[in-house]
Formats: sequence, C-alpha cells, structure tokens
Amino acid sequence: MTPEPSRTVEAAASHSQARYGRILLKLSGEALMGEQGYGIDTAVLQYIADEVQRAHMLGVQIAIVIGGGNILRGKTAAAAGMDRAQADYMGMLATVINALALQDALEHVGLSTRVQTGIEMPSVAEPFIRRRAIRHLEKGRVVILAAGTGNPHFTTDTAAALRAIELHCEVLLKATKVDGVYDDDPMRNPQARRFRELSYMRALNMGLAVMDATALSLCKENDLPIIVFDLHTPQNIEAVVRGERRGTLVHAMPDDDDAHWA
Repeated sequence: MTPEPSRTVEAAASHSQARYGRILLKLSGEALMGEQGYGIDTAVLQYIADEVQRAHMLGVQIAIVIGGGNILRGKTAAAAGMDRAQADYMGMLATVINALALQDALEHVGLSTRVQTGIEMPSVAEPFIRRRAIRHLEKGRVVILAAGTGNPHFTTDTAAALRAIELHCEVLLKATKVDGVYDDDPMRNPQARRFRELSYMRALNMGLAVMDATALSLCKENDLPIIVFDLHTPQNIEAVVRGERRGTLVHAMPDDDDAHWA
C-alpha cells in the first residue's frame, strides 16, 4: 500500500482555487479501454490518474464511481438471453476489476486511495460504509466506489448519484467522450446543438443522454448539480473543479428559462 502522502505547500496554496470542496467523478468503463475495443488500456489509465492528481492538488476531496462496460455490461448480456439479475451481478464484478486497476494507477502517481464496494469482498476492498468513506475523504484519500449500489437493475449512473448524495458531494462530474449534452447525437447529426446548461426536467422530458432517469430524478430531488464534460480534453477535471465553464451544467432552473445553448 502506498504511504499516506503529506499535504504539500503547493497543495495548501492551491486549496483556495477550488470552487468545490468535495466532488464525485463518474467514469464509464468504456473510458478505460481507449481504442482497444475491450479491456483496460494502461495508457488511458495513466492519463486519468494524472488528471485526477491535478484536481486533487487543488485540495478538493474526490470520490470516484466507475462502470464496467469495457468488460461486461449487465443490460447487454441480459438482452442476449442471460438472466438480468445474474448479468448485473457480473457487471458489478467488472467494475471492481476497473476500480482495482484505477487504484493502482492513482497510487503510482502518489495518491492515497481506498476502494469500497457495494458487494462485500474483504480480500480486495472495504465494504461501502458511508461514514468511513467520508472519513477517508476528509483525510485526503481518493475513494473509489465499485460494484454499483450492490443491487441488480440499477446502473452505475444511479450508483453515482446515490453515493454523491450520501457523501454530501457538492457536484457530480460525469466524464464522457463528448464535450457536453446535445439535443441530438453529435456523432450522427452535425447540426446537433450543445446545451451550456439545462434543467433536470428538460433533460428528463427530452430523454437526453445525461444519465438514466432514476439518476437524474435523484439529483433533482436532492438539488445535486451535474456537469457533463469531455474526459479526453487535458486538464478538464481540474478546470471544472476550479469553477471554469466546461461542458454542460444540469441543475435547477426556472420553468420559463430551462435551457441555455452554448
């Protein structure tokens, strides 16, 4: 285990530059596979670790929820004929593999980490215990939350929203392969427009690819803002933590002013 890093003078000086004190970063499993099409690309893992380290140096407390789609996605396996609950449990185990890989990468750049899981497996990780996770964050450790909620039929988006609320995070950062939320798929439609900000209800009513409806509803009910941004733009996580405008902000807005375009 990597020893606890001491808080450097640089980190202490940077603390005031962070807009948020505690964040939850949602990473998809697909983000880890890079151009390989499957599994984990170590170069991408190193890139993510470097990006998280830059944000951590601002003094922000960081929790991370990671998906497992680079290995197995429960919904896809269920569509192929597997029992849905069985497939979802397999998908949860895939997130644990990703969490351990990310833990290793983060510790190689000097960050202290803890992995907590929704399914107990004490040989490799702690069980998710809310107060313990908060204590880890207060001590400057990056907490990686794996195995979703520990229950089938819930996505890792929902797990991210739930954990962010439980841990009193100030914002949920969803890292994606595009630079925000669009009114159509920008990969297929070059005329698609990007939102600079929009309301929870607008995102729900339009069925926009922000997060699934359960996750969005949780964020709406608890007034937890979501920022959707491009993971592959260097220093984007750091910029968002500083409060710079990146991607799309989803939050509570007046009904007569429920979206602004980029």
